[in-house]
Amino acid sequence: MRKSYRVKSEKDFQYVFKNGDSVANRAFVIYKIERAENKHFRVGISVGKKVGHTAVVRNRLKRYIRAVITERKLDIDPHIDFLVIARPSARNFDMTKVRRNLVHALTLAHVIEEMPNENEEN
Repeated sequence: MRKSYRVKSEKDFQYVFKNGDSVANRAFVIYKIERAENKHFRVGISVGKKVGHTAVVRNRLKRYIRAVITERKLDIDPHIDFLVIARPSARNFDMTKVRRNLVHALTLAHVIEEMPNENEEN
């Protein structure tokens, strides 16, 4: 994911925290704010030390989150900034669990539209 797609500055993070809407599930908290001037969406990712005491654990989870966002890039509204904050319960998630929980949280936040899951059985 290119740097232009990231919320990097502390000022931008705080703006989304203070003025945005939030939605959460057990693994992730999503803060979202509409930004009409954006050419494309921007995302900020935060994985604190409560999630993993080592940088290896935190960086692995951030890589998984970025991979899911890149996969769903075309489904994301281009005129928003959003933050993904990982909760401690996501510590030991593999890629499949990260994808399932993150897509669920992004759908609740109306960042992406829910897509039918062809793997589900009726």
